[in-house]
Amino acid sequence: MLSAIKNAWSIPDLRKKITFTLWMLLIFRIGSYIPVPGIASDILAERMSASSLFDFMNILSGGSFKQLTIFAMGVIPYINASIILQLLTMVVPYFEKLAKEGQEGRRKMSQWTRYGAIVLGFCQALIMSFYLRPAMVNGGNLWFVFVCAVTMTAGTAFLMWLGEQITQKGLGNGISLIIFTGIVSRLPAGIGTIYQYVTVGGVSIIVALLVAIVAVFLVAGVVAVQQGQRRIPVQYAKRVVGRKTYGGHSTYIPMRINQAGVIPIIFAMSLLNFPVMIAEFFPANKFANWIVNVLNYQSVWYVLLYAFLIFVFSYFYTAATFDTNNVSENLKNNGGFIPGLRPGRPTAEYLDKILTRLTFAGAVFLTVIALMPSAYMAITKMNLYFGGTSLLIAVGVAIDTMKQIESQLIAHNYEGFLK
Repeated sequence: MLSAIKNAWSIPDLRKKITFTLWMLLIFRIGSYIPVPGIASDILAERMSASSLFDFMNILSGGSFKQLTIFAMGVIPYINASIILQLLTMVVPYFEKLAKEGQEGRRKMSQWTRYGAIVLGFCQALIMSFYLRPAMVNGGNLWFVFVCAVTMTAGTAFLMWLGEQITQKGLGNGISLIIFTGIVSRLPAGIGTIYQYVTVGGVSIIVALLVAIVAVFLVAGVVAVQQGQRRIPVQYAKRVVGRKTYGGHSTYIPMRINQAGVIPIIFAMSLLNFPVMIAEFFPANKFANWIVNVLNYQSVWYVLLYAFLIFVFSYFYTAATFDTNNVSENLKNNGGFIPGLRPGRPTAEYLDKILTRLTFAGAVFLTVIALMPSAYMAITKMNLYFGGTSLLIAVGVAIDTMKQIESQLIAHNYEGFLK
């Protein structure tokens, strides 16, 4: 791996891309320490620590959320807008048409995603600003609420631009790398927390070593499942056009085990956290307190609902992104077929059967990953900051970035990371 890094650095074009990417990520980290104006830090810390609802957003933003910096919301509004737009392509004919228009359609979809991110970001920032009014100067009048909301929205817009610059001029997917940087930046703090637990006698050194061992195996398992796929063989019939022969070759359809990625966890978490967020605005209400207690991340009801929703959204999102009927129709139109099956409906039913089984395995994997941190905290009594969702995102981005470097090295006849 060190040799591959040396080879990558020796290529001027690749070195320029890596340097540009690192500078952009450095700007992101610097901005993560610039606070929103008009906020009392001591009251803010007390207000933020009163709820565990914001932990996930704080991880993705690299600790910026609970410090309420200009990048407090990170690129979360952009992620939400992307997910919503993907779902709209299933029900809105206009967006469905754009999704099939190739590069021009993708450009327009990107514009709609940016517009949606700004709208969602401002709404989210406005709600957060009202919630944090006690931490603002002058009691949090409407002017300070508006300034706080606009500042955080502008921070999100800048991060979207920063991500696009990385994608165009740097290395890897810019938005994903910003999220990855925010997650990884919390790693030293997590190691420091475990060290403090050991030094004060909160946990034994054996438990700390067990944490490290489980983390290594967990990362290895995530990599194996994320890379795992079922390859369906496909044969193309020969066609003679004039004096040329087309087709006659064989290939495969890659069907991933975790086809839905991390989206089902995000959907499930958002759906469960939304009523809690509303309930925390009414601390004196008994029904609101009951909702907060029932949907506490350590309660049995939360665990059961969380697991159920992950399964539901896994099947839903997989069906939305991998249409077996379209795949079967495309194979038929291009003269392809799966050996032993007739083109058309039999092929679609066969693919649907395999997809259902793979989705079940992927849903079980996502459920285990999502619930493992809660179980681990209950057993070890340690407040781990690194959740399963963060691990999935970090590993996925690292693998994609390595593949990009790998392709660049292969293009220059160098040996890369992957053997």
